[in-house]
Amino acid sequence: MSNQKHISRLRTVLRLGSIVFGLSALFLLVAPGLFVELLNLDDSAGLDWSMRMIGITLIALTGNMFSVSTRGSESSVLFSGRVMQLSAFALGVLTLLIPTPLSFFTYAYAAVGFGFSLAYTITFRRRS
Repeated sequence: MSNQKHISRLRTVLRLGSIVFGLSALFLLVAPGLFVELLNLDDSAGLDWSMRMIGITLIALTGNMFSVSTRGSESSVLFSGRVMQLSAFALGVLTLLIPTPLSFFTYAYAAVGFGFSLAYTITFRRRS
């Protein structure tokens, strides 16, 4: 695969990731209690506040991922792709380590993280 095609695919994965993180951010900001409930965690005002803080952080990540995917240099796309490859995998693992009984939502949320990590991995492997 040519380097341009490889970078283009990484840009696409980053852009799709920014959309998914953006939707998660909105969910966390609008309905943190529902998110907590879907994860089988005990809801509290403090946990809802923490979820909203995570939502704000995800908005920043969304903006950065989208910016890199549309305007970033090749080296910044490669760097961000590697960071997101590892972070998405860690998100999947951390989700499965939640200290509550696992639910369908927990498995689905972990699968999203693993799915993005796999997408980055496949894109990087095709470059070789």
